[in-house]
Amino acid sequence: MDTETLLARFTGELTALDPVAVWAHGSLAAGDYQEGRSDLDLIAVLPGPVTPAVVWRVAVTHARLRALPLAPGLHCTYLTPDTVHDTARRHLTWAHEQLFRRPVSPVTRRELHAFGRVLHGRPPAELLPPVADRELRDHVVRDQRDFYRPALADARLWTRDVWVDLGMITFARATVTVREGRLISKREALDLLPGLGAPVEVVEDIRGRRYAGPGPRTEEWTARRARLTRDYLGPAIDALTASYD
Repeated sequence: MDTETLLARFTGELTALDPVAVWAHGSLAAGDYQEGRSDLDLIAVLPGPVTPAVVWRVAVTHARLRALPLAPGLHCTYLTPDTVHDTARRHLTWAHEQLFRRPVSPVTRRELHAFGRVLHGRPPAELLPPVADRELRDHVVRDQRDFYRPALADARLWTRDVWVDLGMITFARATVTVREGRLISKREALDLLPGLGAPVEVVEDIRGRRYAGPGPRTEEWTARRARLTRDYLGPAIDALTASYD
């Protein structure tokens, strides 16, 4: 399996950095991973400060993997035992074939505690502080209100598969988190969306591309899908955030 080959090669390459732990979260850990479609979302905890030499070594590690199948979808954020507690801190991250810095969100932290997959070393519960329910709910509502809701104003974004998929799935997942304080998989989100009033043809479009592969499409359908998605998500996000306030 290409995924397991890549993970084994990656953890082997990281040996030079002596990681305390390497974990998987997202679809790979939640049991909804689709090889060739899902990203590989990883966290590595390194033993000491992320110095320029460590940054260089991380870049070299990922560069060595580039020729392997699925490597472009391997994303990894690098923490240290001294920085895991700082939820606002931006950590060194490799994603989309480049290095940058970003925080580890409350959703990711809760995923790691709930169902994180240990690829190497110590488990998340031994290193990562737990996420309070209120913190998790605050985060998903803020994400809906401050990121997805304003993005609906740009109609061009919603002609792209990635925006339709993430917009719809993330809304369903946020709804369950706000109502019940738990996380659900992408498959569960798709099953839930029709009951939340989402347009069924859009949900089935997402499901087909995720689990069966891309089907025929026309410009007319792309435009219609964008319109249906935006018309649904705007009022739905407003209702969710208003109910939380």
